Amino acid sequence: MKKRLRQWQHSRSWARLICEAEKMWSLESRELKRLGAMELIQLQNEMPFNVRRRVNFWLVRYSGATRLED
Repeated sequence: MKKRLRQWQHSRSWARLICEAEKMWSLESRELKRLGAMELIQLQNEMPFNVRRRVNFWLVRYSGATRLED
C-alpha cells in the first residue's frame, strides 16, 4: 500500500512540475517563455520512463498541454 501511494505521489509531483513550466509560456516575457521551455525539456529528460504513463494520466487531469512518450 505504501509503495502504491508513493508512486501515486511521485507521478502527481512530476505532472505538477510540468504544468508549472507550461504556465510560464503564457507570460509576456520572452525570456520567461524560454526558461519555461528549458525547464520542461529538463523535466522530461530527468523523469524515469517507468512513471511516464502515470504522469500522462495526471497531465490529463490537470489539463496540461504536454504528453509524454513511453
